[in-house]
Amino acid sequence: VLAEKRSLGSRDGPPHLVVVVPLHSGTAVHDTLRLLQSQDSAVVRVEEGKGGGFALLCPRLKQRWRFVTAQAGDHHAVLDLAKVADSLLFILDPTDGWDSAGEYCLSCLFAQGLPSYALAVPGGADLPPKKRIDAKKKLAKAIEKRFPEAKLFPLNTEQESTLLLRHLATQKQRHLAFRDRRAHLLAYAAEFVPGQESDLVGTLKVSGFVRGQTLDVNSLVHIVGHGDFQMSQVDAPPDPLSLNPRVGKGQKSRQDMEVQDDSLNGTDEMEEDVKVLMKADPSKQESLQSEVVPDPMEGEQTWPTEEELLEAEASLKASRRVVKVPKGTSKYQAAWIVDDGEEGNQEGDDEDDDIDDDIDDDMMEEAVSQEGESSEEEEEPAEEECETMTVSECLRDDQYDEKVEEDEQMLERYKQERMDEMFPDEVDTPRDVPARVRFQKYRGLKSFRTSPWDPKENLPRDYARIFQFQDFCRTRKHLFRKIEKEETEGASVGWYVTLHVCNVPVSVMESFKEGKPLVLFSLLPHEQKMSVLNFLVRRHPSNSEPVRAKEELIFHCGFRRFRASPLFSQHTSADKHKLERFLRPDTGLVVTVYAPITFPPASVLVFKERSNGNDWALHDLIATGSLLSVDPDRIVIKRLVLSGHPFKIFTRTAVVRYMFFSREDVMWFKPVELRTKWGRRGHIKEPLGTHGHMKCHFDG
Repeated sequence: VLAEKRSLGSRDGPPHLVVVVPLHSGTAVHDTLRLLQSQDSAVVRVEEGKGGGFALLCPRLKQRWRFVTAQAGDHHAVLDLAKVADSLLFILDPTDGWDSAGEYCLSCLFAQGLPSYALAVPGGADLPPKKRIDAKKKLAKAIEKRFPEAKLFPLNTEQESTLLLRHLATQKQRHLAFRDRRAHLLAYAAEFVPGQESDLVGTLKVSGFVRGQTLDVNSLVHIVGHGDFQMSQVDAPPDPLSLNPRVGKGQKSRQDMEVQDDSLNGTDEMEEDVKVLMKADPSKQESLQSEVVPDPMEGEQTWPTEEELLEAEASLKASRRVVKVPKGTSKYQAAWIVDDGEEGNQEGDDEDDDIDDDIDDDMMEEAVSQEGESSEEEEEPAEEECETMTVSECLRDDQYDEKVEEDEQMLERYKQERMDEMFPDEVDTPRDVPARVRFQKYRGLKSFRTSPWDPKENLPRDYARIFQFQDFCRTRKHLFRKIEKEETEGASVGWYVTLHVCNVPVSVMESFKEGKPLVLFSLLPHEQKMSVLNFLVRRHPSNSEPVRAKEELIFHCGFRRFRASPLFSQHTSADKHKLERFLRPDTGLVVTVYAPITFPPASVLVFKERSNGNDWALHDLIATGSLLSVDPDRIVIKRLVLSGHPFKIFTRTAVVRYMFFSREDVMWFKPVELRTKWGRRGHIKEPLGTHGHMKCHFDG
């Protein structure tokens, strides 16, 4: 612990990175920064055009700091900076503490994971001494809910700013697991070199201090908000924040140590003071491949021998029966279909049987091929769930009516959510389509908990494109143990390096020039590959709008940020999990998405974009949680309940109507168990008439 505390901000470690977060629109951030810059023995280096960031070098204390201000209102920038910050410096208002935007910012930061922090209160010096004490007590009470037992640092004089700096330097560092296991850096400077083919893609040279772990040139780097990239080489330019500017001893010794064969060739063209530390080795470099290219022959079996074929024919003749099924039915479902003529005559001509068998087989093959295309385990859609949207013929002048249309859509969604809450999974039997066709992808489960369901059955061809681990937990444990025990070669923590990142779009550089932070994380093995991620989340109390499954949402998972259309399901210990149509406010749910693999622990924040624009300020935090697992075999099942009304009731039997509207449907659903509102169980005995009335028998 001591070694860690001493290395942070010292000559050999990275500078102490402090992110200044204003939590109230009325706070004067510039005055705070000016006070911090006024240290008597310190050298101040101001960074140009980076939104008021500066570095502070104190040779007397052997400490160096780098202060970065987060732009107020840009929550994604604040979250990105907090991913790499050593300490956060919250600037509070002397009377209110924080406003609603500050409260929202704190919610996001707490959900993502909070590094070490300090609370500074500038201003309030103009109050009379007696009122000042009262104001301080009131503020301490107000912040107690978020920060119990936190110390408030008044910030009006140079002496107080020295105290604050000392507190930041000596306080215990809080660890964020997802960044301690990966090398990461915040760009101090960046330069874009356009490629030969086009000006839109090129090499990005990013300079900064390595933190977290040793950075290997052959690993991939993730630029937060932009994607995964390969590196071509790592240079060691002179340290811009050296404590003794003549020549850093650490710098000199490590350059002598790192002169490799590659660097000898490259130094002639480069400037004297930039040494090439490492060049990427194509044989060891991680590839950017994120999907499997499935081999169509993979699932093929070897051709059976003559004897096996004859044996199979004989056993089939003995056990086969002919069933007429609607198109789109899988073999698995056909197993519990009752044939109309089954109760009647069982005798038939053998020859007819054989002909029927052939027709039946062809029908089956057709049905299975259709099924394979349309139904998928992870998302068993009964129909394409579409949302209606009103598109106006011409752009109207009065914006108000458009608002009303939005309101109506919202009202419709509130109604759907309410109905789903009151009558979970209940659907009306359609009048225009036979129920056996409308619900052909569904099967009757005697017990949701114990009935078997094969996770690999009827998957679409595309599902083979994602990666799956044989044992995810074991792989993760093995990787983490390797990080702890083995020494990796590369740029050590605290070095100032320049990374050459290949094939980067020019938009990355443009956003850096606008003053947005440029944050890089190195990836662990496999983390660029696509799989199915399951997050365990809870609704955030600040937002109560209905959120349907398959709506596009924005996810912050660990160090990544991406858009996806998720599925929601219940969090249970069973092997099958019921699909939820809406994100419930009262319980924890599992959210399933296709995304690049990330090894837990990692925090998850879910944002929803408001319908009126693409601005970051228009994103609502709807749920927070953590990464549960990476598992493409987690079965999410959509459940349907069809309901009918008793028409006549006898002791243990009843005539039920309105569940089906044709005799064939009643026969089709005969094998499925019934249950009443109070838990009686029963089955369909026989259909009555031709309009879907049926006689049902119950267990009591």
